[in-house]
Amino acid sequence: MQTMKSRVINTLLTFSLPITFTIQAGGVEGSTRTLIRIDQGWKFTFEDLQTAQQPDFDDSSWQIISLPHNWGWEDAQRGKPYRRGPGWYRRILEIKPFQGKRYFIRFEAAGSVADVYLNGRHLGHHRGAFGAFCYELTPYLNPSGTNVLAVRVSNAPESDVAPLSGDFPVYGGLYRPVWLIQTPEICVTPLDHGSPGVAWLQTSVTKTQAVLDVIVQISNARRQRTNLTLVCQLLDRQNNPIAETIESIVSQPRVTEPFWAKVTVQNPRLWHGRKDPYLYKAVVKLMAPDNSLIDEVIQYVGLRSFTVDPEKGFILNGEPYPVRGVNRHQDRPDKGWAISEQDMEEDLALILEMGATAVRCAHYQHSSYFYSLCDRAGLLVWAELPLVDRIDPSEKFADTSRRQLLDLIRQNINHPSIFAWSLYNEIRPNTPDPHRLLLDLHNLARAEDPTRPTIAATCTLGLPQMNRLTCWLGWNIYPGWYPEWGSLDEIPRRLEQYRKSARLSCYCLSEYGAGANIHHHEDPPKMPVHNGQWHPEEWQSIVHEAVWYHASRTPYIWGTFLWNMFDFTSYWRNEGGVPGRNDKGVVTYDRKTRKDVFYFYKANWSDEPTLYITSRRYTERTNKIANVKVYSNAKEVELFLNGNPLGKKTPERDCIFLWPQVTLSPGENRLEARAMINGKLYTDSCTWTLKQ
Repeated sequence: MQTMKSRVINTLLTFSLPITFTIQAGGVEGSTRTLIRIDQGWKFTFEDLQTAQQPDFDDSSWQIISLPHNWGWEDAQRGKPYRRGPGWYRRILEIKPFQGKRYFIRFEAAGSVADVYLNGRHLGHHRGAFGAFCYELTPYLNPSGTNVLAVRVSNAPESDVAPLSGDFPVYGGLYRPVWLIQTPEICVTPLDHGSPGVAWLQTSVTKTQAVLDVIVQISNARRQRTNLTLVCQLLDRQNNPIAETIESIVSQPRVTEPFWAKVTVQNPRLWHGRKDPYLYKAVVKLMAPDNSLIDEVIQYVGLRSFTVDPEKGFILNGEPYPVRGVNRHQDRPDKGWAISEQDMEEDLALILEMGATAVRCAHYQHSSYFYSLCDRAGLLVWAELPLVDRIDPSEKFADTSRRQLLDLIRQNINHPSIFAWSLYNEIRPNTPDPHRLLLDLHNLARAEDPTRPTIAATCTLGLPQMNRLTCWLGWNIYPGWYPEWGSLDEIPRRLEQYRKSARLSCYCLSEYGAGANIHHHEDPPKMPVHNGQWHPEEWQSIVHEAVWYHASRTPYIWGTFLWNMFDFTSYWRNEGGVPGRNDKGVVTYDRKTRKDVFYFYKANWSDEPTLYITSRRYTERTNKIANVKVYSNAKEVELFLNGNPLGKKTPERDCIFLWPQVTLSPGENRLEARAMINGKLYTDSCTWTLKQ
């Protein structure tokens, strides 16, 4: 019996370089399919050559690279204008086609416009930097088995491709994986906007019954109609069937068409966020008349329902559920967008450590792998279209935006973590009137997926009609940071103002925060100039403490999403002592340092025992009077200075413990905090030096 690896090498592909085998391509598995991730063996050039797609083109002088790969980050992360333009990729594919098999290539993303060629033939054109796209290779494969794949990718600004602006770069390149897929002649198509070809719509979910409408896109490459049996199953973790529907269908020749089935689950185990992120195995099979398996698509779904209530907040499966969220950008230092699965896993681990229950994937479609991590961890996900700041009034822009929305929804509709489709971020009053386009996108999203609401993040009172368009709304607010948002004392008034302006019964905070450089310190902290070079870490904490205090006590705010989980690149910024950086993260750009405010949230959100002395990096001091602040979820904390007790304290509010006006001695001052949590002693310490 052949193994998967030997079957792939002997019957599908031959590579001179190592290849990575995995079972995921857009989150899809299936025993009838062969999936190969092609990371190695690529050649690349920045030259925009007119004949680079031709099989006999001489690419011997090109750079040898591996995927994922992107450009622009080298300058952008240093605060410089970055490369916006084309690049070419080429690769030899040794594919010997077999009768009765079909071959596809799937790109998980390309920034931001791509043209794909095989053996000189143009397979397709994709516009948009964040969605996957897939093309069939079968008709264009050489019988000899040697094929030339060429891809032109450009991140040059395009008037019809969102985002047109934003506080983040748009890098170029093949920055997510590329897959080769082999399927049978009749298959669940991967060509429907790069989607799995299956949508499990959760029409009705309660604790006693779940009803799912399953839509399966079936492609028949045969010349004759074919009788099939469509099987839709849900299996538990032990692979026991808990629900199944079997339909007899007829697949017409040379067409792709949708088929519907209904699956009902009695007494389902619900996906309940971080408390119980239970996933069922969702299996779709195409069976021949002799009951042999033709094709199979396996994914993982969690059954859940949600709504919002002006008094009870976010309701998950009929129960109030805290939405304690963060925003996340996908870039990394010295990598840009070409990040690894391990990078995403590290991001998720930090988010979970802090105790968050939700993540807004700003401001564009993120990797399906990251959504899958959130499925398994129980994190709620806000998924977003890259419509940022402004639109173009042209019909071409509208059409490209619709296609990007369809990419987002169809590729990710089965992720249980995703609770809403976001249509825009901070469309400004001075942009061309966006109402017609946004209404069109809202209607499209509701038609594609009536089980999820649309949502948006606004920052302006000047477009009330737009703010009432989506099902739900989030407000981006920055009191205590940007002067136009007012002081921290104004938060209660402004929260009520936002609610009334959009005639909302409830809303969420989709962004709030302040910048912080971990090398900048001040005691007592004062509000800095937001675009200046001084961003003290202590002021960031003050801002977050104030917004969280008011938001968490306002019933009609159903959730909060702090800005941002991680520092990220913003090439046009030169502030906070670091050019090219938005430093509003609660963790540094390199993911190595948790800022003070990280532990404020960990103490408030996480059940993990937390005890943390703030301002620990403010090691060199000139003022002998210091204010000491500790974050902890203990009931009582005792503080010591150079071994001498300074007293026990209970929290002032929200896990904040204060010892004001502590007198330091010349030289080293060792602070130690002690607390009993769940019957165990915890300690934390740091040393400050008072210069003499």
